[in-house]
Amino acid sequence: MILLAKYQLDFNNDACKGCELCVNSCPVKILGMSISRTNASGYTLVDVLNIDKCIGCAFCAVICPDSVIKVVRTDA
Repeated sequence: MILLAKYQLDFNNDACKGCELCVNSCPVKILGMSISRTNASGYTLVDVLNIDKCIGCAFCAVICPDSVIKVVRTDA
């Protein structure tokens, strides 16, 4: 039996500037810009569309100029 790793994306929404670099860098296209959420500065936030498809590559975290995203492995 093969168990696939599971991941969680933690965002510092207060620091997000809505640049969409993380959305564009995701190879499995699980990120998208929210149509309803903004932070206190008025920037549109990122939504995780399907966390089950996350492969844990951390491209989103690496490309973020403000270090907003942290990728966490949630299984043992």
